[in-house]
Amino acid sequence: MKKIQNLLLFLLVTAHAFAQNLNSPIPNNPAVKTGTLKNGLKYYILKNEEPKNRMEIRLVVNAGSILETEKQLGLAHFMEHMNFNGTKEFPKNHLVDFLQKSGMKFGADLNAVTGFDETIYQLQVPTDSAKLFERAFQILADWSYAATLDTTEINNERGIVLEEERARLKNAQGRVQQKLLPLLLNNSRYAERIPIGKVDVLTTFKPEQIVKFYKDWYRPDLIAVVAVGDFDPAKVEALIKEKFSNIPENKKGPKRITYDVPPAKGTQTALIVDKEMPQSSFQLITKLPQEKSRTLADYKTDISENLFNQMISTRLQEIAKKPNAPFVFAIMGFSPFLAKLDAFQIVAIPKNADGLETAIKAVLDEQERIKRFGFTKGELERAKKDYMAGAEKNYKEKDKTKSAAFVNGMIQNYLHGTPYTDADFRYDFVKKHLEGITLADVNAIAAKVIKEDNRVGLVIGSEKDQEKLPTDARILELINTKNPDLKPYEDETVASALLEQIPTGTKVVSEKKIDEIGVTELVFGNGIKVALKPTNFKNDQILFSGVSKGGTSLYSDADYYSAELATTAVSQGGVAKLSDTQLDKFLAGKVVNVFTYIDELNEGISGNTTPNDLETALQLMYAYVVQPRRDDEVVKSFLKNQKELIANSQKTLTPEKVFNDTISTVLYQKNFRRLPVKPEDIDRVNLDRAFEIYKDRFSDLSDFTFVFVGNFEVEKIKPLLEKYIGSLPSTKRIESYKDLHIDKVKGKVEKTVYKGLEDKASVNLQFNGTFNYSDEERVMLDALAEVLDIKLTEKLREEAAGVYSPSISASYNKLPTPTYNLTIAFGCSPANAEKLAKIAMDEIQKIKTNGPEAVDIEKVKAEEKRSVELQVKENSFWNSYLSDQYFDGEDLNYINKYSKEMIDKISVEGVKKAANQFCGDNFAKFVLLPEKK
Repeated sequence: MKKIQNLLLFLLVTAHAFAQNLNSPIPNNPAVKTGTLKNGLKYYILKNEEPKNRMEIRLVVNAGSILETEKQLGLAHFMEHMNFNGTKEFPKNHLVDFLQKSGMKFGADLNAVTGFDETIYQLQVPTDSAKLFERAFQILADWSYAATLDTTEINNERGIVLEEERARLKNAQGRVQQKLLPLLLNNSRYAERIPIGKVDVLTTFKPEQIVKFYKDWYRPDLIAVVAVGDFDPAKVEALIKEKFSNIPENKKGPKRITYDVPPAKGTQTALIVDKEMPQSSFQLITKLPQEKSRTLADYKTDISENLFNQMISTRLQEIAKKPNAPFVFAIMGFSPFLAKLDAFQIVAIPKNADGLETAIKAVLDEQERIKRFGFTKGELERAKKDYMAGAEKNYKEKDKTKSAAFVNGMIQNYLHGTPYTDADFRYDFVKKHLEGITLADVNAIAAKVIKEDNRVGLVIGSEKDQEKLPTDARILELINTKNPDLKPYEDETVASALLEQIPTGTKVVSEKKIDEIGVTELVFGNGIKVALKPTNFKNDQILFSGVSKGGTSLYSDADYYSAELATTAVSQGGVAKLSDTQLDKFLAGKVVNVFTYIDELNEGISGNTTPNDLETALQLMYAYVVQPRRDDEVVKSFLKNQKELIANSQKTLTPEKVFNDTISTVLYQKNFRRLPVKPEDIDRVNLDRAFEIYKDRFSDLSDFTFVFVGNFEVEKIKPLLEKYIGSLPSTKRIESYKDLHIDKVKGKVEKTVYKGLEDKASVNLQFNGTFNYSDEERVMLDALAEVLDIKLTEKLREEAAGVYSPSISASYNKLPTPTYNLTIAFGCSPANAEKLAKIAMDEIQKIKTNGPEAVDIEKVKAEEKRSVELQVKENSFWNSYLSDQYFDGEDLNYINKYSKEMIDKISVEGVKKAANQFCGDNFAKFVLLPEKK
């Protein structure tokens, strides 16, 4: 009896300790070093070795647009711009210039973002340069308190910020947003403090207003520094203390007030239409008090909410895949909102305006079904498997996780007090508590988030469809209607295997090592070549791809759309005896993604998985090739949806769509295979022919070359590859692609498109042609594009203040004929379009005549070297690179040659020659202007 009493006492004590444990706070990552300086500035430091010789640093300012006065609307964001336009240590544009010379690229490595409540500056900095390492913290310190805010620079920057406003808001989405936000934010201060600001303020504000905002809010008690990377934490802490301790306090500064979005009773509704809105949609947003995760019990609830969202998402995807689905796309879920609010949001996209009410009813029925009946045991089990797989993957990659992934947790801790955890804690917690989460726990989330108060119901659509769209009153009626005939969700039995019979396969018949790039080439008995590159870049990742020549080029124009949609048709049907929905359920808890494709010149297979799930991924690949499943009812429904979506979008063509379609049509001289897809083109798809083409493309894989990259050992992976790659069909036919001579127009072409309501223009300048595809030509073409990026950012943005962000890109293809493209694109005021296009062309002419400036070549070489350092440590780079090199018949060792020799060969004369070679007579100029009134 005493033993039993002792046992009961032990169980009671354990249960009490367990309850206490769940009531204890969520632990922060113990590896993070934190501190607060005497002036109030807080810092977070974490050593992390991926990527090598790099660090991510952030300056977090607990101040955003919500704190602006009426005279300052937009100045929080304007201040972000000004910090790149002159500080005590880096006057005028010297900051960007200095960082570019150090190999950093504006936008990718150097950026900032302004929100309602915060402003965050970001740098990714190499740590193998002592000078740059030290200067990075000086830059953050300068941003904190030493911006020069020169009046001339302020006035120059007005045009750039106005162009950003033009790009963001002068379109259908921007106009809808301006109507939506007062309703969604209940006419609160947030609705009047959109970060981009107001044009009249941006145009006329006096410089002292931005100086006042800077002095009021950029102060150490409202600032944190976050540093994560491959460095000595002690050195970083010393630098932070050195650079930031002397920043003076502003004890007379205004109090940092927090603002709310007041609740609104019941459900508010609105129909918002716009002439350029191409697609109808329904949204229902329920605003809820924000939940802050503080304790372990909260963390367990967070997991329940994740499972809840995942199960909803899976259900909606399943509905969308059914024949005659009521919507094309729908989402539903619970997530953070803003201003101390969370939200439960529903979005549904119908095929067209005629089907909107059906889509609304269907998605609201699903909400009600979840609230009334909850989820099933099978749904929860699969969601748990997926969640556990994610937790395990995160844990296995804990020492290979990039520094950028850690930054946000510390930022949120500073701004909102939320904990930043580590992989060990997360994995251990999930292992202990995931299975203990019950259906009751998850179903309780529905009762918590599906409310009938403080809701906003919206229908957004085209003005042309207004008569078909529901009124405000009808929207409310639809939202409030409860379907009495709903039945619980019926779950299907999950299959136990992908393949009924495992193939025997063929053995490796030859093996070759290419030591320079760490690749082992295998050839199997069926003729398939496989290139294996084991890496240690990730602990739990394997990427693979296989490709051969052929593609849609082998089929007539009559068969073109059947060929184009062949792999899509197959993917809709699933594999073997599993429908696509059954396949998704079978793969629960596995990291397996495989898809087939047929492009113009090739057909192929791509996939990603983990070492543990590699065999499943190979089985799925094998099934897609050997046992594709045909489901005509599902595919016909999918094609019908696509046809209706295309028809619907053509009724309201956006200016951007018309412009891009015009560019493609003119450049490719109205070639049938480059024209925009029309509704009647979908009718050209013949399912019998589509499946014939699919089977033809994948009936002989003897000419395929597969590439596998990731965490595996060559000898251990061989038996699996022999079994599945070695068993793929092989007839050893000889074939290639067909050159269809889809050539771009030659000579000079100019085309102006008039489309759009706003005072907004787009300019697109293109140089095209054929070339020799030599190593030197490709390198110099890329360098020319980078030089133009630097130069046109200076000329069009900084000097002319006429654009927000010009885009300059170079591309080239070896097959079927070596061709290149150089494109310059930017948005601007219609009044400035010609002037800015001329500036761009003048800069090209200067490079053709005099060559680029030596300093720009220095920047390009530095950026390329830093970029390649990171690229070659990525599995995704090697998978793509090796696949392309094999397909094009190029040197596999080119990347080593490029990094060790070719970058250093970039020169003033080389880029000058490239400008004269590539910026020649084949020139196309496209301009989009608003409709003539």
